[in-house]
Amino acid sequence: MNDLSQPFVSVIIPVFNDSARLKICLHALDNQTYPKDRYEVIVVNNGSDEDIESVVKSFNQAIVTEENRPGSYAARNKGISFAQGEVIAFTDADCIPASDWIEKGVANLQRTPNCGLVAGKIELFFKNPERPTAVELYDNIKLGFPQKKFVEESRYGATANVFTFRRVIEAVGLFDDTLKSSGDREWGQRVFAAGYQLVYADDACVSHPARHSWAELRKKVVRVIGGHQDLKGKRESSPLKFTINALKDSFKDLLPPLRMYFYIWSYETLKGNRQRFQFLIAMLFVRHLRAWERVRLLIGGEATRG
Repeated sequence: MNDLSQPFVSVIIPVFNDSARLKICLHALDNQTYPKDRYEVIVVNNGSDEDIESVVKSFNQAIVTEENRPGSYAARNKGISFAQGEVIAFTDADCIPASDWIEKGVANLQRTPNCGLVAGKIELFFKNPERPTAVELYDNIKLGFPQKKFVEESRYGATANVFTFRRVIEAVGLFDDTLKSSGDREWGQRVFAAGYQLVYADDACVSHPARHSWAELRKKVVRVIGGHQDLKGKRESSPLKFTINALKDSFKDLLPPLRMYFYIWSYETLKGNRQRFQFLIAMLFVRHLRAWERVRLLIGGEATRG
């Protein structure tokens, strides 16, 4: 195959204090089916206290740079500025790409006319599949990364698994690095608005650990709500309307989710009453956390970093 069918790929990974899982990710990226002379891996250290540079140096395909402004989108933009590739791929330090991830991602880009981005499958896994925690059960069903839904309904792909062309970034611009979360949504919607095709690729797969603890779940929910509020605030011309809508959303979250009590029985992944009860507790935790986080942000609290 020639260089036209195997364009040079730059894989960009932001990292903040996650060296242990970064090692696993880089090991997977060192063992891709794509030719080694046709891709690079750029790790962007986003202000970690850990020694990220030493980790990266032990892998053949990877280089490291730094971005001290907090936020994964600032880090991704820094990676883009270093990238040599015609194709830019994004994943996260806690992801484990399949061995043919780059190969399949590039193939999906190339076979789609006027392709703006390819959003690949993100498959969650549990620490102990035989005994998942309440948080893992909830993350798997209600949070997670439903990439196909993101592409078809919300017109974006989660940057844990996205491929695009450099020319698309040059046309629509970089990520909005003022956002702590939802920057991938905002960027993907810009790509779609510019007239490009968005594609979901089930065969370009990365694995991602389900959130395991209450602390991890809290961090995720707080970060996402902060990103949504940032994005809505930028798009809403009336501060009063923005405030009213945020309070309405919070009130809905605080109402007893009566329909969910019935939906729980339809989730085939929940095995038995114990798991249904675990899921219910996690769901109530998330709903109340979302409600109070919106209120906290309305009265001047700071959003959590992405």
